[in-house]
Amino acid sequence: MPLDIVRRKVQRALSDALFEAKRKGLLKGDSFPAITLEAPKRPEWGDLASTVAMTLAASEQRMPQDIAQIIVDNIPQREALFERIDVVRPGFLNLTVKRDVWLQVLAEIEEQGEAYGSTDLGQGRQVLVEYVSANPTGPLHVGHGRGAAIGQAIVNLLRATGHRVVSEYYINDAGRQMKLLGASVYARYGELCGRIMRFPEDGYQGAYIQTVATHVKEQIGTTLLDLPADLAEERIKDLAYRELLGWIRKDLEAFGIAFESWFSEAALLSAGAVEKVLQELRERDLLFEKDGAWWFRSSKFGDEKDRVVRKQDGEYTYLAADMAYHRDKLARGYDLLVDVWGADHHGYIPRMQAVLEAFGYPKDRLRVVLVQMVNLLRGGRKVEMSKRAGEFITLREVIDEVGADAAKFYFLMRRPDTHLDFDLELAKQQTADNPVYYVQYAHARIASLFRVATSRGVPIPHPSRAELGLLRDSDELGLIRKLSAYPSVVQGSAVALEPHRLTFYLQELAGLLHNFYYKHRILASSDEGEAQDDGAKCDSDSASRQRERVTPELTAARLVLMQAVQQVLRNGLQLLGISAPDQM
Repeated sequence: MPLDIVRRKVQRALSDALFEAKRKGLLKGDSFPAITLEAPKRPEWGDLASTVAMTLAASEQRMPQDIAQIIVDNIPQREALFERIDVVRPGFLNLTVKRDVWLQVLAEIEEQGEAYGSTDLGQGRQVLVEYVSANPTGPLHVGHGRGAAIGQAIVNLLRATGHRVVSEYYINDAGRQMKLLGASVYARYGELCGRIMRFPEDGYQGAYIQTVATHVKEQIGTTLLDLPADLAEERIKDLAYRELLGWIRKDLEAFGIAFESWFSEAALLSAGAVEKVLQELRERDLLFEKDGAWWFRSSKFGDEKDRVVRKQDGEYTYLAADMAYHRDKLARGYDLLVDVWGADHHGYIPRMQAVLEAFGYPKDRLRVVLVQMVNLLRGGRKVEMSKRAGEFITLREVIDEVGADAAKFYFLMRRPDTHLDFDLELAKQQTADNPVYYVQYAHARIASLFRVATSRGVPIPHPSRAELGLLRDSDELGLIRKLSAYPSVVQGSAVALEPHRLTFYLQELAGLLHNFYYKHRILASSDEGEAQDDGAKCDSDSASRQRERVTPELTAARLVLMQAVQQVLRNGLQLLGISAPDQM
């Protein structure tokens, strides 16, 4: 579906004006740029603004202000669409749209329902989004949780914009970390069996290792003590891996995260994929031997230096496995690969882009979203954690304390590549200071209003049967304008792979709703202040609200507006993977 009805009409009007001016010989360009519209910085400047005149200044060799005036003079049926158009130096077009046009947004939302905000931008392009992909060597921590929330939201946004998306978890079940897991659990297992064990110097220290060792002993007793240490560690590694991967799956399920694909690194290696990829690169003269190691000529594709793929001892590097994995992704036919990585992998991006180019693909076929660390706070004070000592807050602990919805919302409140402060105490508060509560309560508040209306026999009319022309107040029009912007926000969030834009939008929409509710009556009743809202915690009745006289016709129009606000809140929260409760 295209963008909202107002932007559609304004874009069409400006485009028609350009071609009409060309037909008259007033403009000489063979083609014109796409019309982009932004909200002016100040509301008194109008509803929408365009810089198309300034964009055309160089090719037309004219002052942008003159071009802007030509556009204005050639807009067909200008009076039917615009209340006012101002040409502002050096060539801005500030556009004030007629109120009747804005009111059509409410009918559009009613008609599209859950689909409002969706577009066909992606036109069916196939996308693989890989995220979380934590080593199965321990429980998920809060950093993994932020990556999970961001990854899921990106999947939802891309689907809403016409992409065919598969979500994938890459299981790092091979290599040194897995061997270290086996050695760590084996040491604790031996201690449980009464043996004196030497714990690995870089072993995993968390209490969960003791838990896993206990479960291993419960399953198989002391039988592994009769095996050589290397065989025992290998056996224990497999048992520990299965248990920890089970924990990860359960934690993600509790967090509301589901993957269509779970891809094993060990399976990739056992199939000989790394050898095949390196052979392909050799044939392209993109590998060379130096000092007993094999190097990839990544500097040929913009990387700062060449990279080792096989070390002197014959062991493959992480890069070699990632080469094979991404080669496999491309072979599966995806048009775009999206990887959600920790911010410490920033320097890894040029290497992987070099890999794509080495295989004959454009480097922008891979897009990487970097996720910064999460600082956990409790009442404004930082919760100290030590990864080296194995002391960290798990994702499950956060979910159990504040709930999956609150955790997701907080993880999505900031740009992925910025640090995030997450206050556990604030996330549990049922007040306007808690952003997730503030947004969810806006949805629940409208649901409460509808329950009261139903109990009084007040119908919620279809937009076509309501006198929407009664919606004249600036607060009403402010809500409608914000609703109109929703499809653009969804599209922008998807294109930039930045879910925080949608989170910010929902907070703004909720703020407008609460402000409207605080100032205005909706149901025509003298005792509405208490009955209209059966659970208000964000504000109380204002004096202006008490004085406002509401007719049944205005009630019907405002109920249509409230229904549209609720629909957009619900749609937006769903894209973020967050529930929209009817009661709180």
